[in-house]
Amino acid sequence: MTSISQGMAADSLDASSLEQQAVRKAAWRFIPLLALAYFFNYLDRTSVGFAALTMNKDLGLTATQFGWGAGIMFAGYCIFEVPSNLALYRFGARRWLARIMITWGLMAAATSFAVGPNSFYVIRLLLGIGEAGFFPGVIFFLALWFPAQYRTRVLAWFTVSTPLSSLIGAPLSTWLLQLDGALGLAGWRWMFIIEGLPACVIGFLVLKMLADQPADAKWLSAAERDALQGAFDREGSSSRKEKHFGAALKDVRVYILAMISFGFTMGSYGIGIWLPQMLKAHGMSVTQTGWLSAVPYFFATIALLWWAKRVDRRGGAIANLAAGLLIGGVALGVSTHFHQLGPAMVGVTLALIGTIAGRTIFYTLPARFLSGQAAAGGFALINSIGALGGFAGPYLVGYLKDSFGTFTAGMMGLAIVLGITTLLTLSLYAFNREK
Repeated sequence: MTSISQGMAADSLDASSLEQQAVRKAAWRFIPLLALAYFFNYLDRTSVGFAALTMNKDLGLTATQFGWGAGIMFAGYCIFEVPSNLALYRFGARRWLARIMITWGLMAAATSFAVGPNSFYVIRLLLGIGEAGFFPGVIFFLALWFPAQYRTRVLAWFTVSTPLSSLIGAPLSTWLLQLDGALGLAGWRWMFIIEGLPACVIGFLVLKMLADQPADAKWLSAAERDALQGAFDREGSSSRKEKHFGAALKDVRVYILAMISFGFTMGSYGIGIWLPQMLKAHGMSVTQTGWLSAVPYFFATIALLWWAKRVDRRGGAIANLAAGLLIGGVALGVSTHFHQLGPAMVGVTLALIGTIAGRTIFYTLPARFLSGQAAAGGFALINSIGALGGFAGPYLVGYLKDSFGTFTAGMMGLAIVLGITTLLTLSLYAFNREK
């Protein structure tokens, strides 16, 4: 009996080692490429805030019109999100993610052709349609490749592109604005072209590098593929009942998660897109604005990786998500009572830490109860409703800026939204046993 037990233990150890080896190979193959893709994805969304430093005057945009144009991208994103992810489930992540990246890169570069408010609106709407499905598509893809025990850290290394794109993209965008007049083009037009087209190149790399599922990965040995599949079998992913999209539509947790996503997206984009203009209002030059805008994202990058590792080790995803949103809301609210740049930047930094780290923790939750087509469609439904926050946040801040002549009211409005989102997060305890 002892020899049998020792043999079983050895087999278990070998399986565990092979599983970790397969996960390591997949992580090194996929995560750098997908993180780079998300880097340009987020940059293409938020660089419009830096373009506004000179573009708004050229196109004759008011604060409300800019907020509308910056946010309308998310309307197209929302409308086409679910169909896009169902298509991804049908045609495979490799082909569909490549298609998304190529079309969004072309549309991002096409923003350089805007000549007034209406053309700005149309191009931004098409940008949202082009990239619809990218983020939830990647989340679905990663859920097919990485067992639950690795997922938070993997998502962290993927979503770290969010703060990094602003950390690097802020000074990059303001530097590109200095190309003003080169070949007769305004600096902001050069910025959209240079930051948009790399997504097309990455799209072709995705087509070559990705595999839709472990069984398709020729770069894994048969033993590694079996060990990875065994990990999914042990966590019961193949036995879940929610296989079809209709199951996701009937689950109240999907709609609660969608509203939570709406809240933190509204907060992060409402802050991020307007941050350059808020800094400029403090008398910063264009170059100073670029470098100072990067500061909150430097700290958000560190906090994101630390927080994800902590959740992976200790659990408590719901509690940690609520804590991040609460910290963000309180910090943003308190910062509105100070008119000095220093305290305001501390509040903005804490708010971005809470919303960006919270986003990573948040996207580990749907995979706990959705699988198959329900996961593909459910992720997309959650993200599409949440993406409307990317429209509502910038528009709300712009509207309140025009109404009250200051950014204070807009930041207070976002603080209230994050407070409500914290309460919605805590309501998940009524539906989940995991604390």
